[in-house]
Amino acid sequence: MSGRAKQPPPQFLQMPTWKNNLKIVLGITGGIAAYKAPELVRAFVKTGCEVEVVLTEDGERFVSPMALSTLAGRRIWRQRDFLSDEYGWRIPHISLADWADVVVVAPCTAETLANTVQGRGKELLGSLLLATRAPVLFCPAMNVNMLANTATSENIRILKSRGYAIVDPDSGDLACGYEGKGRLPSPVVLLEEMWRAACPKKELQGKHVLVTAGPTWEYLDPVRFLSNPSTGKMGVAMARAAWYRGASVTLVLGPVSLTNLSGFEVVRVVSAEEMKEAVLSRFGEMEYIVKAAAVGDYRPAFYTEEKIKRSGSDTLRIDLIQNTDIAATLGERKKIGQVLIGFAAESHDLLKNASEKIRKKNLDFVVANDITAPAAGFGADTNAVRILGADGSSMEYAGTKEDVAEEIWNTVLGENRPS
Repeated sequence: MSGRAKQPPPQFLQMPTWKNNLKIVLGITGGIAAYKAPELVRAFVKTGCEVEVVLTEDGERFVSPMALSTLAGRRIWRQRDFLSDEYGWRIPHISLADWADVVVVAPCTAETLANTVQGRGKELLGSLLLATRAPVLFCPAMNVNMLANTATSENIRILKSRGYAIVDPDSGDLACGYEGKGRLPSPVVLLEEMWRAACPKKELQGKHVLVTAGPTWEYLDPVRFLSNPSTGKMGVAMARAAWYRGASVTLVLGPVSLTNLSGFEVVRVVSAEEMKEAVLSRFGEMEYIVKAAAVGDYRPAFYTEEKIKRSGSDTLRIDLIQNTDIAATLGERKKIGQVLIGFAAESHDLLKNASEKIRKKNLDFVVANDITAPAAGFGADTNAVRILGADGSSMEYAGTKEDVAEEIWNTVLGENRPS
């Protein structure tokens, strides 16, 4: 085996700084879903995180310590290490508790939930949970009836009231033969839940945020439409960054193929009119509204029920009518305390056009980007933007869309002080 240090993957270097070098303690308890734990360890490690695994005695019956150790790149902590002559002197429940940036228990059994509520520390994992001051994320997985039992429901309620994060189990076929709620979510979902639990910024806790993302399609006939190349990546990055900070996020999403949307209420729309109706019906309960979608300004005046055929003419005339300006409508209806953030994708006169949007649409902020600039237009994973405030402030950022979304929220929430 090579003695060279393992290099972090490129995407790790592009993450927001709070994600870098995150230290995770993964507790694995005795449920059948423990067989999924190696994939979860792999997912954590691939992002550049360090992972220490604590495996309960019952957990050892479902998953191989050797497999976990190989994937984590370090020894596995077991119950036998808790008060043992060999490792007990290290006081693992304290050293691991102090080391962790976040503790994830996946899968988490009903027994572990109950023991945590009661403050039991007989096991290594239980004592670690008592000792740690890091955020803790429980990922329950069990039989549907066990999950629905009043005792389990009450234990989950109590843990939430104490500030613990709880992942809602998936529904589907269960290993016990039942069908219903109780499945451990995929590693992709659990990874996002872990980021949310670990995020040090919680300014949006309890707030409601609405984000629009993606393009709209304005159909001419059953097979043709007017649109633009928006992929929705910037809008989803804005939604994800708000969700990490504790917000309840509604994502109104145009026709794109993005799939990693866990944690959001996703409202799928196609046309600008559908997006308008979806936004206006939810607008009143939102504290922050982010208009990141590339909404079509025009739609065909007439829709043809049958596919338009060649008529022998070299040209085809299409009459267009304006769609409702959703951002301007929200600006007119905005209540005291609501924050409206617009986006301006421009090909020329960037600052002039963005400044006019703030004034005309009663925006609090506008995020302007030059779509002709390299790696900053539609479809790119990076962006370069200037954030203009209604007070005349201006800030500029460039990086991955995740990085840029973080800085936009920092500016909106007052962490960055525009000049």
